[in-house]
Amino acid sequence: MAGCSSQAVDEQDDSPQAKAEPDTTHETAWTAGIIDRTQSDAPVSKLVAVRTATHDGFDQVVFEFDKRIPGYHIEYIDSPVRQCGSGKVAPIAGDGWLEIRMYPANAHTSEGQPTITERERILNLPVLSELELTCDFEAIVTWVFGVGSPNRYRVRELSGPPRLVIDIRH
Repeated sequence: MAGCSSQAVDEQDDSPQAKAEPDTTHETAWTAGIIDRTQSDAPVSKLVAVRTATHDGFDQVVFEFDKRIPGYHIEYIDSPVRQCGSGKVAPIAGDGWLEIRMYPANAHTSEGQPTITERERILNLPVLSELELTCDFEAIVTWVFGVGSPNRYRVRELSGPPRLVIDIRH
């Protein structure tokens, strides 16, 4: 969560927002299973930033949206990981792959310009090795996290601005 840009940051987030998060609107328990939270009747959300950080005991990825958090489906998947449009294999570092599929959502503008320019990120965090955008098509945005092992994770929804936060235990 460090920094204000849409670029990945691989350092501790010391911002006031990270230290005090009273804006949590939904939180799950730590799990290694599937989390599915639908929002099928919501308008399309635009992904505007993706940030990474490490904290005491977990690594964190934050997806920030323009107006609201879309629905999402999160689960560990088997390899090979594939790009949604081409079906091409996307080699992603790690021994586990956590897929985050968000819908209805876009990671591009109405003119087709990407809202997130860095769509593949090699990380040097304790658990997270890589992030890759594998789909941005027909209001579905999918990211896959390469992790050292399929560790337990939790999901939080934060407001002001709308953020989907995924923490993965070390």
